[in-house]
Amino acid sequence: MPSKPLHIKATKITDAFWSREIDLIRDAVIPYQWDALNDRVEGAEPSWWMHNMKAAARAIAARKAGRYTPKNKLPFIVATPQESETPLDDEFYGFVFQDSDGYKWLEAVAYQLMRCPDAALQAEAQTAIDAICAAQEDDGYLDTCYTINNRDRAFTNLKDHHELYCFGHLVEAAVAWHQATGHDDLLNAAKRFGRCIAAKFGPGLERGCPGHEIAEMALFRLFEETGEAEWRDLANFFLDVRGTAPSTFALEENKARAAQGQAELPVTTERYQYYQAHIPVREMKEAVGHAVRQMYLCSGMADAARENNDAAMLEACKRLWQSTVRQKLYVTGGVGGKHEGEAFSRAYDLPSDTAYSETCAAVGLVFFARRMLQMIPDSPYADVMEQALYNTVLAGMALDGKSFFYVNPLEVDPKACETDGRLRHVKPVRQKWFGCACCPPNIARLVSSLPAYMVTTEDNAAYIHLYIGSELQLSLGGQNLRVKMDANLLRDGKIDISILEGEASGTLSFRIPAWTRNAKIHAAGKTQTTENGYCRLNGVWRTGDTVQLDFPMPIRMLTANPLVRETEGMVCFARGPLVYCAEEKDNGKDLYLLRAQPEKLDDAQVDQIETANLPLPVLKIPVRRVQTKADAPLYQDWTAEETADTVVTLIPYFAWSNRGKGEMRVWLH
Repeated sequence: MPSKPLHIKATKITDAFWSREIDLIRDAVIPYQWDALNDRVEGAEPSWWMHNMKAAARAIAARKAGRYTPKNKLPFIVATPQESETPLDDEFYGFVFQDSDGYKWLEAVAYQLMRCPDAALQAEAQTAIDAICAAQEDDGYLDTCYTINNRDRAFTNLKDHHELYCFGHLVEAAVAWHQATGHDDLLNAAKRFGRCIAAKFGPGLERGCPGHEIAEMALFRLFEETGEAEWRDLANFFLDVRGTAPSTFALEENKARAAQGQAELPVTTERYQYYQAHIPVREMKEAVGHAVRQMYLCSGMADAARENNDAAMLEACKRLWQSTVRQKLYVTGGVGGKHEGEAFSRAYDLPSDTAYSETCAAVGLVFFARRMLQMIPDSPYADVMEQALYNTVLAGMALDGKSFFYVNPLEVDPKACETDGRLRHVKPVRQKWFGCACCPPNIARLVSSLPAYMVTTEDNAAYIHLYIGSELQLSLGGQNLRVKMDANLLRDGKIDISILEGEASGTLSFRIPAWTRNAKIHAAGKTQTTENGYCRLNGVWRTGDTVQLDFPMPIRMLTANPLVRETEGMVCFARGPLVYCAEEKDNGKDLYLLRAQPEKLDDAQVDQIETANLPLPVLKIPVRRVQTKADAPLYQDWTAEETADTVVTLIPYFAWSNRGKGEMRVWLH
């Protein structure tokens, strides 16, 4: 039987590290992003979100009054006024998916309100919701780009123009808002837009599917929230037509070309691989194309497999998971190796310096992993979820919550980033905001909803996937338990579980992390078995019962599969869920000259530094540094390298670039 994530309201996070991160989202990130959405952040690229919502409302009023003239401007890149121009009230500015930024912000706000009611924050969010509802047309259509520019051309370019993507994020925000506040204003707006879409696409109607996936998993979530089968059916339709003949995107493109007197385009596998629309979803074997799209599609496919008991869909999910994590996953939990198309590359192509590893793609991998865990409680899914969460997801945000990475490389030389066009996408410092600002609010909504990824439950069983200090309200066999989990994985792998209140019969299953060695688990009076990487403790649980988990966290020296050319002959270091990196701040320039010494790993030590009021565990690793000579020729006869013993300080990867600009490196020779 599939399990369900524990509701956010049933979890109180007490973990020192994660409480700080969630509080940072509430106290710094959400206010900062609200200012960004209203274009009040000095020095940041404009967002245009509130501007577009208000302009759409004016366009609707003008159309009703007979004063509206279609603009026929449908930009895919960026429409923005020149520096010498004044923005016009009735123009659409930004990317065609700009609406989604505010929806993600609202979703994060909703999760924060579930955790801690805040009347002022709720009122601020209501301002955004009022603007959204005012921008919705009478038939339910809600997309500011087309409402402002030309509604007659709505739904004519699903492949590139993101109406269904924006709809998906609207649904996610609406469900979260409904769960947080009980208010159905945003939920009703989402359902009205959904019915507008369903009146055009579906069995017996037009063929179509999202060019950028997320509507699929959002629709399944709307179905779960409302019990209305129409949303499940629409999600299934989008999945079933994807990649099938006749190609929905080819129909779109050729219709537009015919209107211009142009010849039809040939339909090739390569043409629509970027969109994961090259073959039917149940036949997919390899993660390809735009990495965020692929992870969102996988999440929707996993929802479909679970809700429909679809064995073929589940098998496709398993194949795509294996393709991703066995051949295309960075050690930091990032995915998507190519700058071109923000895409997956070929198997084992994982460059460090040109890595794309978009923050949103790591967020999507977390979504996918949790959904697979709901169907198959197998520890590798949780291991990868944790790996992405603690490393790439957190690296996307500065420790003060006010600057962000879109791209997450594993090696940075600031001078190269500034002078080499091949590295133009790599930034050595985080940016205040982006014109394409998908990543910052994605981090905010994921971290704010962290409790939904920690535990999943069945009728008489609960699976603990992530070890984060918290109090949990669990139900086993209909009986309630209040459970305390004392954990701090930045400190050590000792986790204490105690039953604070209640009595219930059932199974508590605890993941044995891949990063531990010689795990010890003690629970008096409980039957203990191990299955799929989880220790299953079965029995009657009563107030006062305890479980002691001891997961040693040795410093590990990792190496990649030799088929990964870029890291052959290199190692990196990890401890617990954290991957580490070297920074110029601690170790000077030319980090590529450092040489790890495997034989001295036992001499490595764990130390601590403090950055941004956050105690960080750092590693002190004995290494050698190659000695260079300023007057040495460019080429010379080979001789053994001259080296000097030294110690390298490694910090958690998520914390790099918080102490000024400098070199960074995960992999050492």
